[in-house]
Amino acid sequence: MPETLLGTGVRRKPRLPPKPQLDPVTFARTRFGFRVNEQQAEVLRSSARRGILNCCRQWGKSTVTVAKALHRALTEPGCLVIVSSPSRRQSGEWMRKARGMVARMGIRPRGDGDNAVSLLLPNRSRIVGLPRLEDTVRGFSSVSLLLIDEASRVSDEMYDALQPMLAVTDGDLWMMSTPRGKRGFFYEVWTFGGPDWLRITGEAAACPQISRRFLEDQRRAMSADKFRQEYACEFIGPGAGLFDRDLVEAILDNAVLPLGL
Repeated sequence: MPETLLGTGVRRKPRLPPKPQLDPVTFARTRFGFRVNEQQAEVLRSSARRGILNCCRQWGKSTVTVAKALHRALTEPGCLVIVSSPSRRQSGEWMRKARGMVARMGIRPRGDGDNAVSLLLPNRSRIVGLPRLEDTVRGFSSVSLLLIDEASRVSDEMYDALQPMLAVTDGDLWMMSTPRGKRGFFYEVWTFGGPDWLRITGEAAACPQISRRFLEDQRRAMSADKFRQEYACEFIGPGAGLFDRDLVEAILDNAVLPLGL
C-alpha cells in the first residue's frame, strides 16, 4: 500500500527494490546479436578478478571482451575501462567493434574529448584504448576493468606500466592472445600465474566458426610447430635466451634427478 507522509496527506509510492542487472550473456545476445558459445558465456559471466584467454585467431577474443567491457561500462555508471594492445591501430580496431555494438543499441558513439581512441557513454562511463608505449599510459587511475589484447605481443615494460592503474579500485584484469613462444608475461602468467587466474583455452578444433577443411589446409601449409601454436594454442619454441625453456625449467625442478643417480 502507498505510504502517507505524516501531516501532509500526500501519498508516496513505496520504494521499489533495484532492478536486477541483465545477465551478461543475455545482454550480448539480445543487444548485439552475438552468438555466444559455451566458453564465451563462461568469460562473460565470470566474476574472476583475473582472467587469461589463450585462444586461436577467429575464436572471438575481441568480440567477447568488447561485450564484457560494454556490460561493465553500462551497468557501472562513471566507471573507466582501459584496453591496451601492441599498437594504436589494434586498439582502434577493438574500439571500432565497441562503437558498432553501441550504435546497435541506439546510442550515438562519441569520444571522451581527451583521448583519440575512446568511447563516452551516456552514463559517463568511458572506454579508452591505449597505444603501445608505456611512457604514454601513465596518469590513468581508478580503472574498473583493464583488458590487454594480443597480450603475447605487448612488452613486459608496458605490462608493468599498466598494472598500477588497478591499485585504487582493485579492478579486474583480463588478457587475451594466441601464444608467441615461451617468453613474456603472457606465457609467465599462463604457466606460473597461480590459482588466482581463470584460464580458458580456445583451440581451433573446438571453435564452431572454423571449419575442419580450413584447418586441414592450414596444417599442410605451415610447419607443425607453427600450426600447434596458432591453432592448438601451445607455447612452442625457446624464449629469449639460447636454451629451450623446457630444458631450463627441468634443470630448475627439484623433482628431476641429476644424471648418474
